[in-house]
Amino acid sequence: EISACLVGSEMCIRDSMKSIVFTILVYLCITTFGVSRDHLYLPHEEVPVLVNKIGPYSNPSESYDYYSLPLCEPQVKIKIRQNLGEKIEGDKTYNTPYLVNFTIPVRDRVVCTKTFRAEEIKRLIEAINQYYYFEFELDGIPLRGFIGNVVNEITATNEKVKHYYLFRHMHFSILYNEDAGEDKKKGAGTVIYGNITSDLDRMKELRIGTDNLEVTFTYSVSWEQTKVKFEDRINYWHDKFFFQSTMELEIHWLSVVNSLVLVILLTCFLGIIIARILRSDYTRYQANTEDEDYGWKLVHGDVFRFPSHKFLLCSLLGVGSQFLLMMAFILGLAVLGLYYPGNEGNLQISAIVLYALTAGISGLVSNYLYKQMGGTRWAWNVIFTSSIYAIPFFLIALIINFVAVSWHVTQAFPVGVILPVLLIWGLVGFPLTLFGGITGKRIAGEFYAPVRTKNFPREIPPLPLYKRLPFQMVIAGFLPFSAIYIELFYMFNSVWGRSSYQLFGILCLVFFILLCVTASITVALTYFQLASEDYRWWWNSFLNGGSTGIFIYLYSIFYYLFRSEMTGFLQACFYFGYMFVVCYFFFIMLGTVGFFSSLFFVRYIFQ
Repeated sequence: EISACLVGSEMCIRDSMKSIVFTILVYLCITTFGVSRDHLYLPHEEVPVLVNKIGPYSNPSESYDYYSLPLCEPQVKIKIRQNLGEKIEGDKTYNTPYLVNFTIPVRDRVVCTKTFRAEEIKRLIEAINQYYYFEFELDGIPLRGFIGNVVNEITATNEKVKHYYLFRHMHFSILYNEDAGEDKKKGAGTVIYGNITSDLDRMKELRIGTDNLEVTFTYSVSWEQTKVKFEDRINYWHDKFFFQSTMELEIHWLSVVNSLVLVILLTCFLGIIIARILRSDYTRYQANTEDEDYGWKLVHGDVFRFPSHKFLLCSLLGVGSQFLLMMAFILGLAVLGLYYPGNEGNLQISAIVLYALTAGISGLVSNYLYKQMGGTRWAWNVIFTSSIYAIPFFLIALIINFVAVSWHVTQAFPVGVILPVLLIWGLVGFPLTLFGGITGKRIAGEFYAPVRTKNFPREIPPLPLYKRLPFQMVIAGFLPFSAIYIELFYMFNSVWGRSSYQLFGILCLVFFILLCVTASITVALTYFQLASEDYRWWWNSFLNGGSTGIFIYLYSIFYYLFRSEMTGFLQACFYFGYMFVVCYFFFIMLGTVGFFSSLFFVRYIFQ
């Protein structure tokens, strides 16, 4: 009934697809990029200083509304409109009482005077003890700093006493450029870079039990002219604040060179070994045509016997093909400069949009293979393909969001975020998967097998432990992981820390290395499996290729325990939940690489 319904509505789907995609893309353009800002300022014109969020420095997923703490607030608090990417990132931007005018220096201007009650002092002490880290925004430039400082004192009795100090004075250091073009007004210019520092000589000590403590907050502003142009200011940010040191850059390149050497040696070694073995096998088989076959030639009548659970395998391969295309687009956009510090929401929204727009590939590949393998439930295959990754992702995100709402953090998704994401998947992703599935079913021909499959499967001899699937998965996962683990460390620092990763050219190269190593080791293991007279290579090649995703998840556990300072139930939920989703992504994608490389290899040696 489902098949008949889908076939009957094929023309309707095809006719409405263009209008649906166009409508969603128009909505995304509005919600993603929002209202454009004019970055040109006239002399004495106000440059808005906005505040985003605040939270523990060691827990990047635990952030709160800045004004949840008893700090200086404007007389009228205004929430700034945000695009979908910023909402997904957990940003909540408001205006501030800090008045900054273009090129006008300020010295010790009072922001506010607050009288803290005992319970407010206790909250501030708890925040300072957790090194609360705030984020301001000046003309799109992120400014970050701490609200206070902890000083440890060793007493005469060798006891450790903590003193908590609240920063009272902030200094804004701003670089600007007056080169605004010939058609602009004289004196107009743009903001190039900004930084915020706290005066350690003007701090107020906070003590538990103190009541009615009066504190005056002040700030100052200094301007310095630069020749850096506005279009080059992102590169200037990299050099001044966000980028790694020269030594760290050398570590990146040493990691890439090490991985390249590994790829070249592994590929050449496997290529030479397998080529020599195959040449020897072919020579032996041609010289002994009347003798019985042995080795991998013995399984020629079973090597193309379709696997069990082909319904599941085809769905995974379809989604894996979609993920490969997604990664190619995401890395391409990264190289073009779409993702930069202070605009991290672009990555999330582009991933959601690309997942929906590339969904047709998953339906096409999945139903194409499923039809070739003799499958008949093609409509259910389409539904399963569109759900095999999306449903686990939504379930995990729902659980994490429930925890986030309970903790009142800004990362909790409101209805204004959940509804557009579901609409993108339901109105674009699923229809494109259905359209791709119908297309794949129609263009699928007979499965190409160089040799005929026998009617009855042959018996598989007992295999030693080192030739079984678990041992193969350890080898297949360890080698690709060893080629990327150094770069993986910096990626973890960027996603789950406070650093910013911008070496997207190197990242593209490392990703290519990962694909090459995965394909090479999977082909080698497939050959050794066939040589052991085991023809069940279909699922083995997929699981061997995807085993790197398991190693990445194991590394994420190691990173959480020994390389980060993340603590608490909330941060653990975010970290392990979303890392499972990411590793599941890599498991499917790399498993697809392993399968298709093995399929090409098996067809080649038997033709």
